[in-house]
Amino acid sequence: MLSRVADSLYWINRNVERAENISRFVEVSEAMALDCPPGSAEPWLPLIEASGDRKLFDELCPDVTPEAVIHFLVREADNPSSVLNCIGNARENARQIREVITTEMWEQINDIYWTLQEEAFWQQPPQEQLREIRRACQLFYGITDATLSRDLSWQFSRLGRLLERADKTTRILDVKYFLLLPSPEEVGGVLDELQWISLLRSAGAYQMFRQSSQQAIEPKAVAAFLLLDPIFPRSVRYCLERISDTLRIIRGSSVPRPADDLECLIGLTLAHWSFTRIDELVATGLHEAIDHFQSDLNRLHELVEARYFIAPPSSTSSQEAACEPA
Repeated sequence: MLSRVADSLYWINRNVERAENISRFVEVSEAMALDCPPGSAEPWLPLIEASGDRKLFDELCPDVTPEAVIHFLVREADNPSSVLNCIGNARENARQIREVITTEMWEQINDIYWTLQEEAFWQQPPQEQLREIRRACQLFYGITDATLSRDLSWQFSRLGRLLERADKTTRILDVKYFLLLPSPEEVGGVLDELQWISLLRSAGAYQMFRQSSQQAIEPKAVAAFLLLDPIFPRSVRYCLERISDTLRIIRGSSVPRPADDLECLIGLTLAHWSFTRIDELVATGLHEAIDHFQSDLNRLHELVEARYFIAPPSSTSSQEAACEPA
């Protein structure tokens, strides 16, 4: 497969996954703001921390208001990770490889893009806007899985989606543990439980958590579910297992050989998150563990990019042909 095509497929799915996650984060925070008692901390600024764009937000929005946060995350043209820009980038990547993706995939991503260009769409209540964006992104996943052959195109699509999903799951969990820790007298209180419920809903995990656990909603159980559950599709462990499977299929060699940097990294990371215990993570520092995982994900992306998205030197030219990032 051409590196340009693999790069585009990877970034189409990373951007759609990012748009869907941000939409869900904001949608849940909108609902949580209505339930928070007067005087409690509003659930807005932590969304900026979870997105990793606090410095850019401070530059563009000196006044921290719910409206400013929502606009920055959803519609801000100068925020590369806003929902509007994510969908625009995904559509541009899809346009460049229309001969590779299915017609149904192109129609769906094109439909999302043009819907977001209509001013009438933004006249709806915010909850309706966010719900429509989230469902449109989920429909794109379904169309991709239902219409794209399970060849390398689908593998690179899945790889991008899984990397982005693992990243956002850990970011939103880290925000609650590191930035929203209540005072000792509030631990286990109504607001504390409300925030943990909000966290689960932000990850699309509330119902599955309640079905899998008979325990009360408490920090350690929630963290264990989002990080270590082997069958929940947004848990870190599940994403890493599927990433490992995907990379093995993409590599495609049946001949044993020494592991390179990419294979070593995914193997060691998967082993750690498959066999560690939540008590160990909490004892040694959950924030530190998540921070280290974020570094591993960034390194994993760099290795994938170097191996599959940057074309090798041409035999007839001294210049290297490299794909532009989305």
